Parts: sequence; C-alpha cells; structure tokens
Amino acid sequence: MPGSDLVLIVDYGSQYTQLIARTIRELRVYCEVVPPWVPAEQVREKAPRALILSGGPASVGDADAPQIQGEILDLGIPVLGICYGQQVLVRHLGGTVEAAGEREYGPAELRVADARDPLLEGVPAASTVWMSHGDRVTALPEDFRSLATSENSPFAAIRHDSRPLYGIQFHPEVSHTQAGRRLLENFLFRVAGLRGTWTMEEFIDRTLGLLRERIGAGQVICGVSGGVDSTVVATLLHRAIGSQLHCIMIDNGLLRLGEVAEVQRMFGKGLGIPLECVDASAEFLERLVGVEDPEKKRVSIGHAFVEVFERAAARYADAGFLAQGTLYPDVIESVSVWGPSATIKTHHNVGGLPEKMRMEVVEPLRELFKDEVREVADRLGIPKEIWGRHPFPGPGLAIRVVGEVTPERLDVVRRADRIVIGEIREAGWYERLWQAFAVYLPVRSVGVMGDARSYEHAICVRCVTSRDAMTADWAEIPHALLARISNRIINEVPGINRVVYDISTKPPSTVEWE
Repeated sequence: MPGSDLVLIVDYGSQYTQLIARTIRELRVYCEVVPPWVPAEQVREKAPRALILSGGPASVGDADAPQIQGEILDLGIPVLGICYGQQVLVRHLGGTVEAAGEREYGPAELRVADARDPLLEGVPAASTVWMSHGDRVTALPEDFRSLATSENSPFAAIRHDSRPLYGIQFHPEVSHTQAGRRLLENFLFRVAGLRGTWTMEEFIDRTLGLLRERIGAGQVICGVSGGVDSTVVATLLHRAIGSQLHCIMIDNGLLRLGEVAEVQRMFGKGLGIPLECVDASAEFLERLVGVEDPEKKRVSIGHAFVEVFERAAARYADAGFLAQGTLYPDVIESVSVWGPSATIKTHHNVGGLPEKMRMEVVEPLRELFKDEVREVADRLGIPKEIWGRHPFPGPGLAIRVVGEVTPERLDVVRRADRIVIGEIREAGWYERLWQAFAVYLPVRSVGVMGDARSYEHAICVRCVTSRDAMTADWAEIPHALLARISNRIINEVPGINRVVYDISTKPPSTVEWE
C-alpha cells in the first residue's frame, strides 16, 4: 500500500465509481475500490484513513440489495455515503429510506443549511448538483442532522453530531455538480485530515524497489505491443532488473502501417531496451480465413497469440515471471458487486496463465488508471509520441475490418487509417481526441469516378472524446477537416468510393465497431 493516506471506496455498482476514484487520485490521495462483501478484517488490515460508499442501482430495501458491514463503521474513520451509499448508511443506523414520490434524475438545486460544517466549507449557498435516485431518506437515524436540502430531498446532505459520518444524496464526482470537487476536497482534507502526497514519482520509486525485491535474480518475459501500457511496464522492469528482462513483440499482421519498424526503433535507439520481434503474420491471417463473427475473431487471435508467444518464450526456459500491463480498471471490472461467485466480466489480462507456462505474473501497473500510466511514462522519459498515442485494440485491425479479414482489406484500412491520423495531427486535433481511426465496411455502393460508374466499398471514420473509454462522445471536428480526410481516402485508397462519419455515442454504441 503506497504511503499512509489510503481511502477505500466501497463499490455498490455505480456507473460513476471509477470517476470517484479518479477524482480522488487527481487530488493526490491514493484510493482503492473494494466490493461490499470484502471481509471487514481485510478492511481493517488495510488501515484506511477514510471510507467512501458509492452509489448503486439497487433499492436498499430489496432482499438481495448489497448492504454495509457494520464492523467497518466501528473503525472510527470518516465515512461519506454517496446516493445509495447514503441510503445504506442511514438504513443500517436506524433511519428510514423510502421510494421517492418524485424521482430525481438530472440537475437539482442544492441549498446549504449549515455552511460552517467542514464538508460544505466554500460550497455556495445555492448550486447545481446531479441527482440520480428513486429512493430517498425520509427519517434520519438518531444523532444525525441535515446539512443541505433540495426540492425533493430534505436530507440532501447529512452528518452525525459527534462521529465523522456523512451522507449526500447527489453525485459530487460528476462535472454537472458545480461544487462537487470542492466537497470531495473538504471531505479528504478537512474532515479526514489527509495530506495529498500520492505522486507518480513516489509510485515509480516504490515500484522499482518492489520489483527488485520480488524478482531477485530471476528472469522476466514481457510481451510488447508498442502501446503505452506495455512500454511503461518494459521500461520499469528494465530500470529495475536490466538484462534479466526479455521483451518479445509478436507481429500478428494486424498492426498499423509501419508499426513494427517504429516500435523496434523506439525500443532500440529510443529506450535502449533489447526487443525480439517474431513475425507470425501468416499464421494469424490463416486462422482468420472465413471468420466474420467479431467474438470468433477475438478468440482465434487470442489462441494464436498464446501459442506463438509460448514458442517464443520457450527460448527463455529459465524465466520465472511474465509481465503484463494490467491496469486498475481491469481489476475493478473483474470483481462483482454482488459477490465473488457472480463475476460477470473477466479481462484477458487479469488472472492466470496457461498451466504449462508455469510463470508468476508481474503487474507493475495494476493500481493505476490510464491517465496515471501516461504520467508515469512522462516521468520515465518515454517520448510523448508513445505515451500520448491513442489506444489501439489488442486484436488490432481485425476488429476494424467488419466481416472477414483479408490481406487486401487490411491494406485498405491501413492506408485509410494513416490518412485519418495524419490529417488530424496536421489540424491540431490529435491530442483533443481519445481515439481516431478508420473502419473498413464490406458495403458496396455506386459512385462516379473519372466520369465512369464505380461500385466500391466504404470507409467509416470514427473520432471520439472520452476520459477513460467507459463512456465516449463523437467528436464534432471541423467539416473542412472531414472533407479533406474524405477526399484523400477516396482519391488515394484503391477500392473506396465512399466515406462516412460515425456520430454514435457510447453507450449505446461502443468505441470500436467489433
């Protein structure tokens, strides 16, 4: 556990839980997310300085609704319940929660009743907050009082008279709540007395020491893709153990134009880390012949990668560790709110290895969010052209070719993607976007090219803005930029006579097409 200022967030299933964690990290306080069923003894061992109870979709009175373990309230540390978290706290302590006569979803006006309380210091007397609840507190437990109200919530903010127990009905972590960040700052620094000392420099120093201690004289294999996660993992390990690290890049034939050469140059000349590149493109493409279903593509690529990587790793028989770029969102999303037997989503890089590999997993980035990984990369001296790159999917261009993947279609989407990225960079839009890319559509349409009728395929351009890809908005890039991209693709990429722009948000769509 880094430092002494730990905040635990009990996740009741809110779509905003990760946003709570990210906001706290941005305030330089280290936090972790745990499910409601985590043993109280484990919480006690972690010795948190404060506890936050997240929102959630359940109704607190339902028989199967996740509850709070009373033992953790006996730790004597400050507690802040948010929305469902407030309701579960109130109900546990003897108050009443009932279905609201009028549900509140969206903006509401918060009216502060006690501006002297440390939680609300600096919060305006009236401000906009974001509500999202069907139930509400109708009677407070003994020794609680109201700090703020809204039109439909007489207890929009509450606290215990003598214990540092707080509850709020709204979501301070979302941007729609005007003074939300100030309220979280107040809870962390004024109520809980934390210091805000969590930095990426501290993370790097501590991680290097832990890696040296754990690995000792052992050998480590690290799969490299050229993305920021695997590059940071490789750089940390290289600094920690030097020549004991063996980096392998698998060329699966599904990478972007010139990507393999660029990664080799970056690792060799840029970072000074030896890199072995294995060309298995023919093997991967053979596995994809006739495969159109997106999930089958992923499975075929995943199986092929494991087999190819195992063969490459076999040359390092003494290696006892395999490094992975697991991030904290992967860990969070692999744990169920409803109990250890009800996990819905398991990430490919969270969990074990093929039995015959018999190596221990090393995950140096397991406690970081993506933006923190980028900050670590910057602190490590990794060029911004690497850590500032847009995310690239593990299955590569296979999921940017809708339908069957062929060498010809890959060539088309590579050329189109190069144009998209080049034009967006030239226009100064690259860093304003979370992702931008081209998708090959197996849809033919009639066109006119060179005074002759054409019947060719289409390219879809996808540009989105996001913080962490959990939600995303389509980017309203200038029409003139879109026109240049379309004109160049149609003129420079054979077989394409139509370009469309994707204006779907996530949800309900996903960022990628497959």
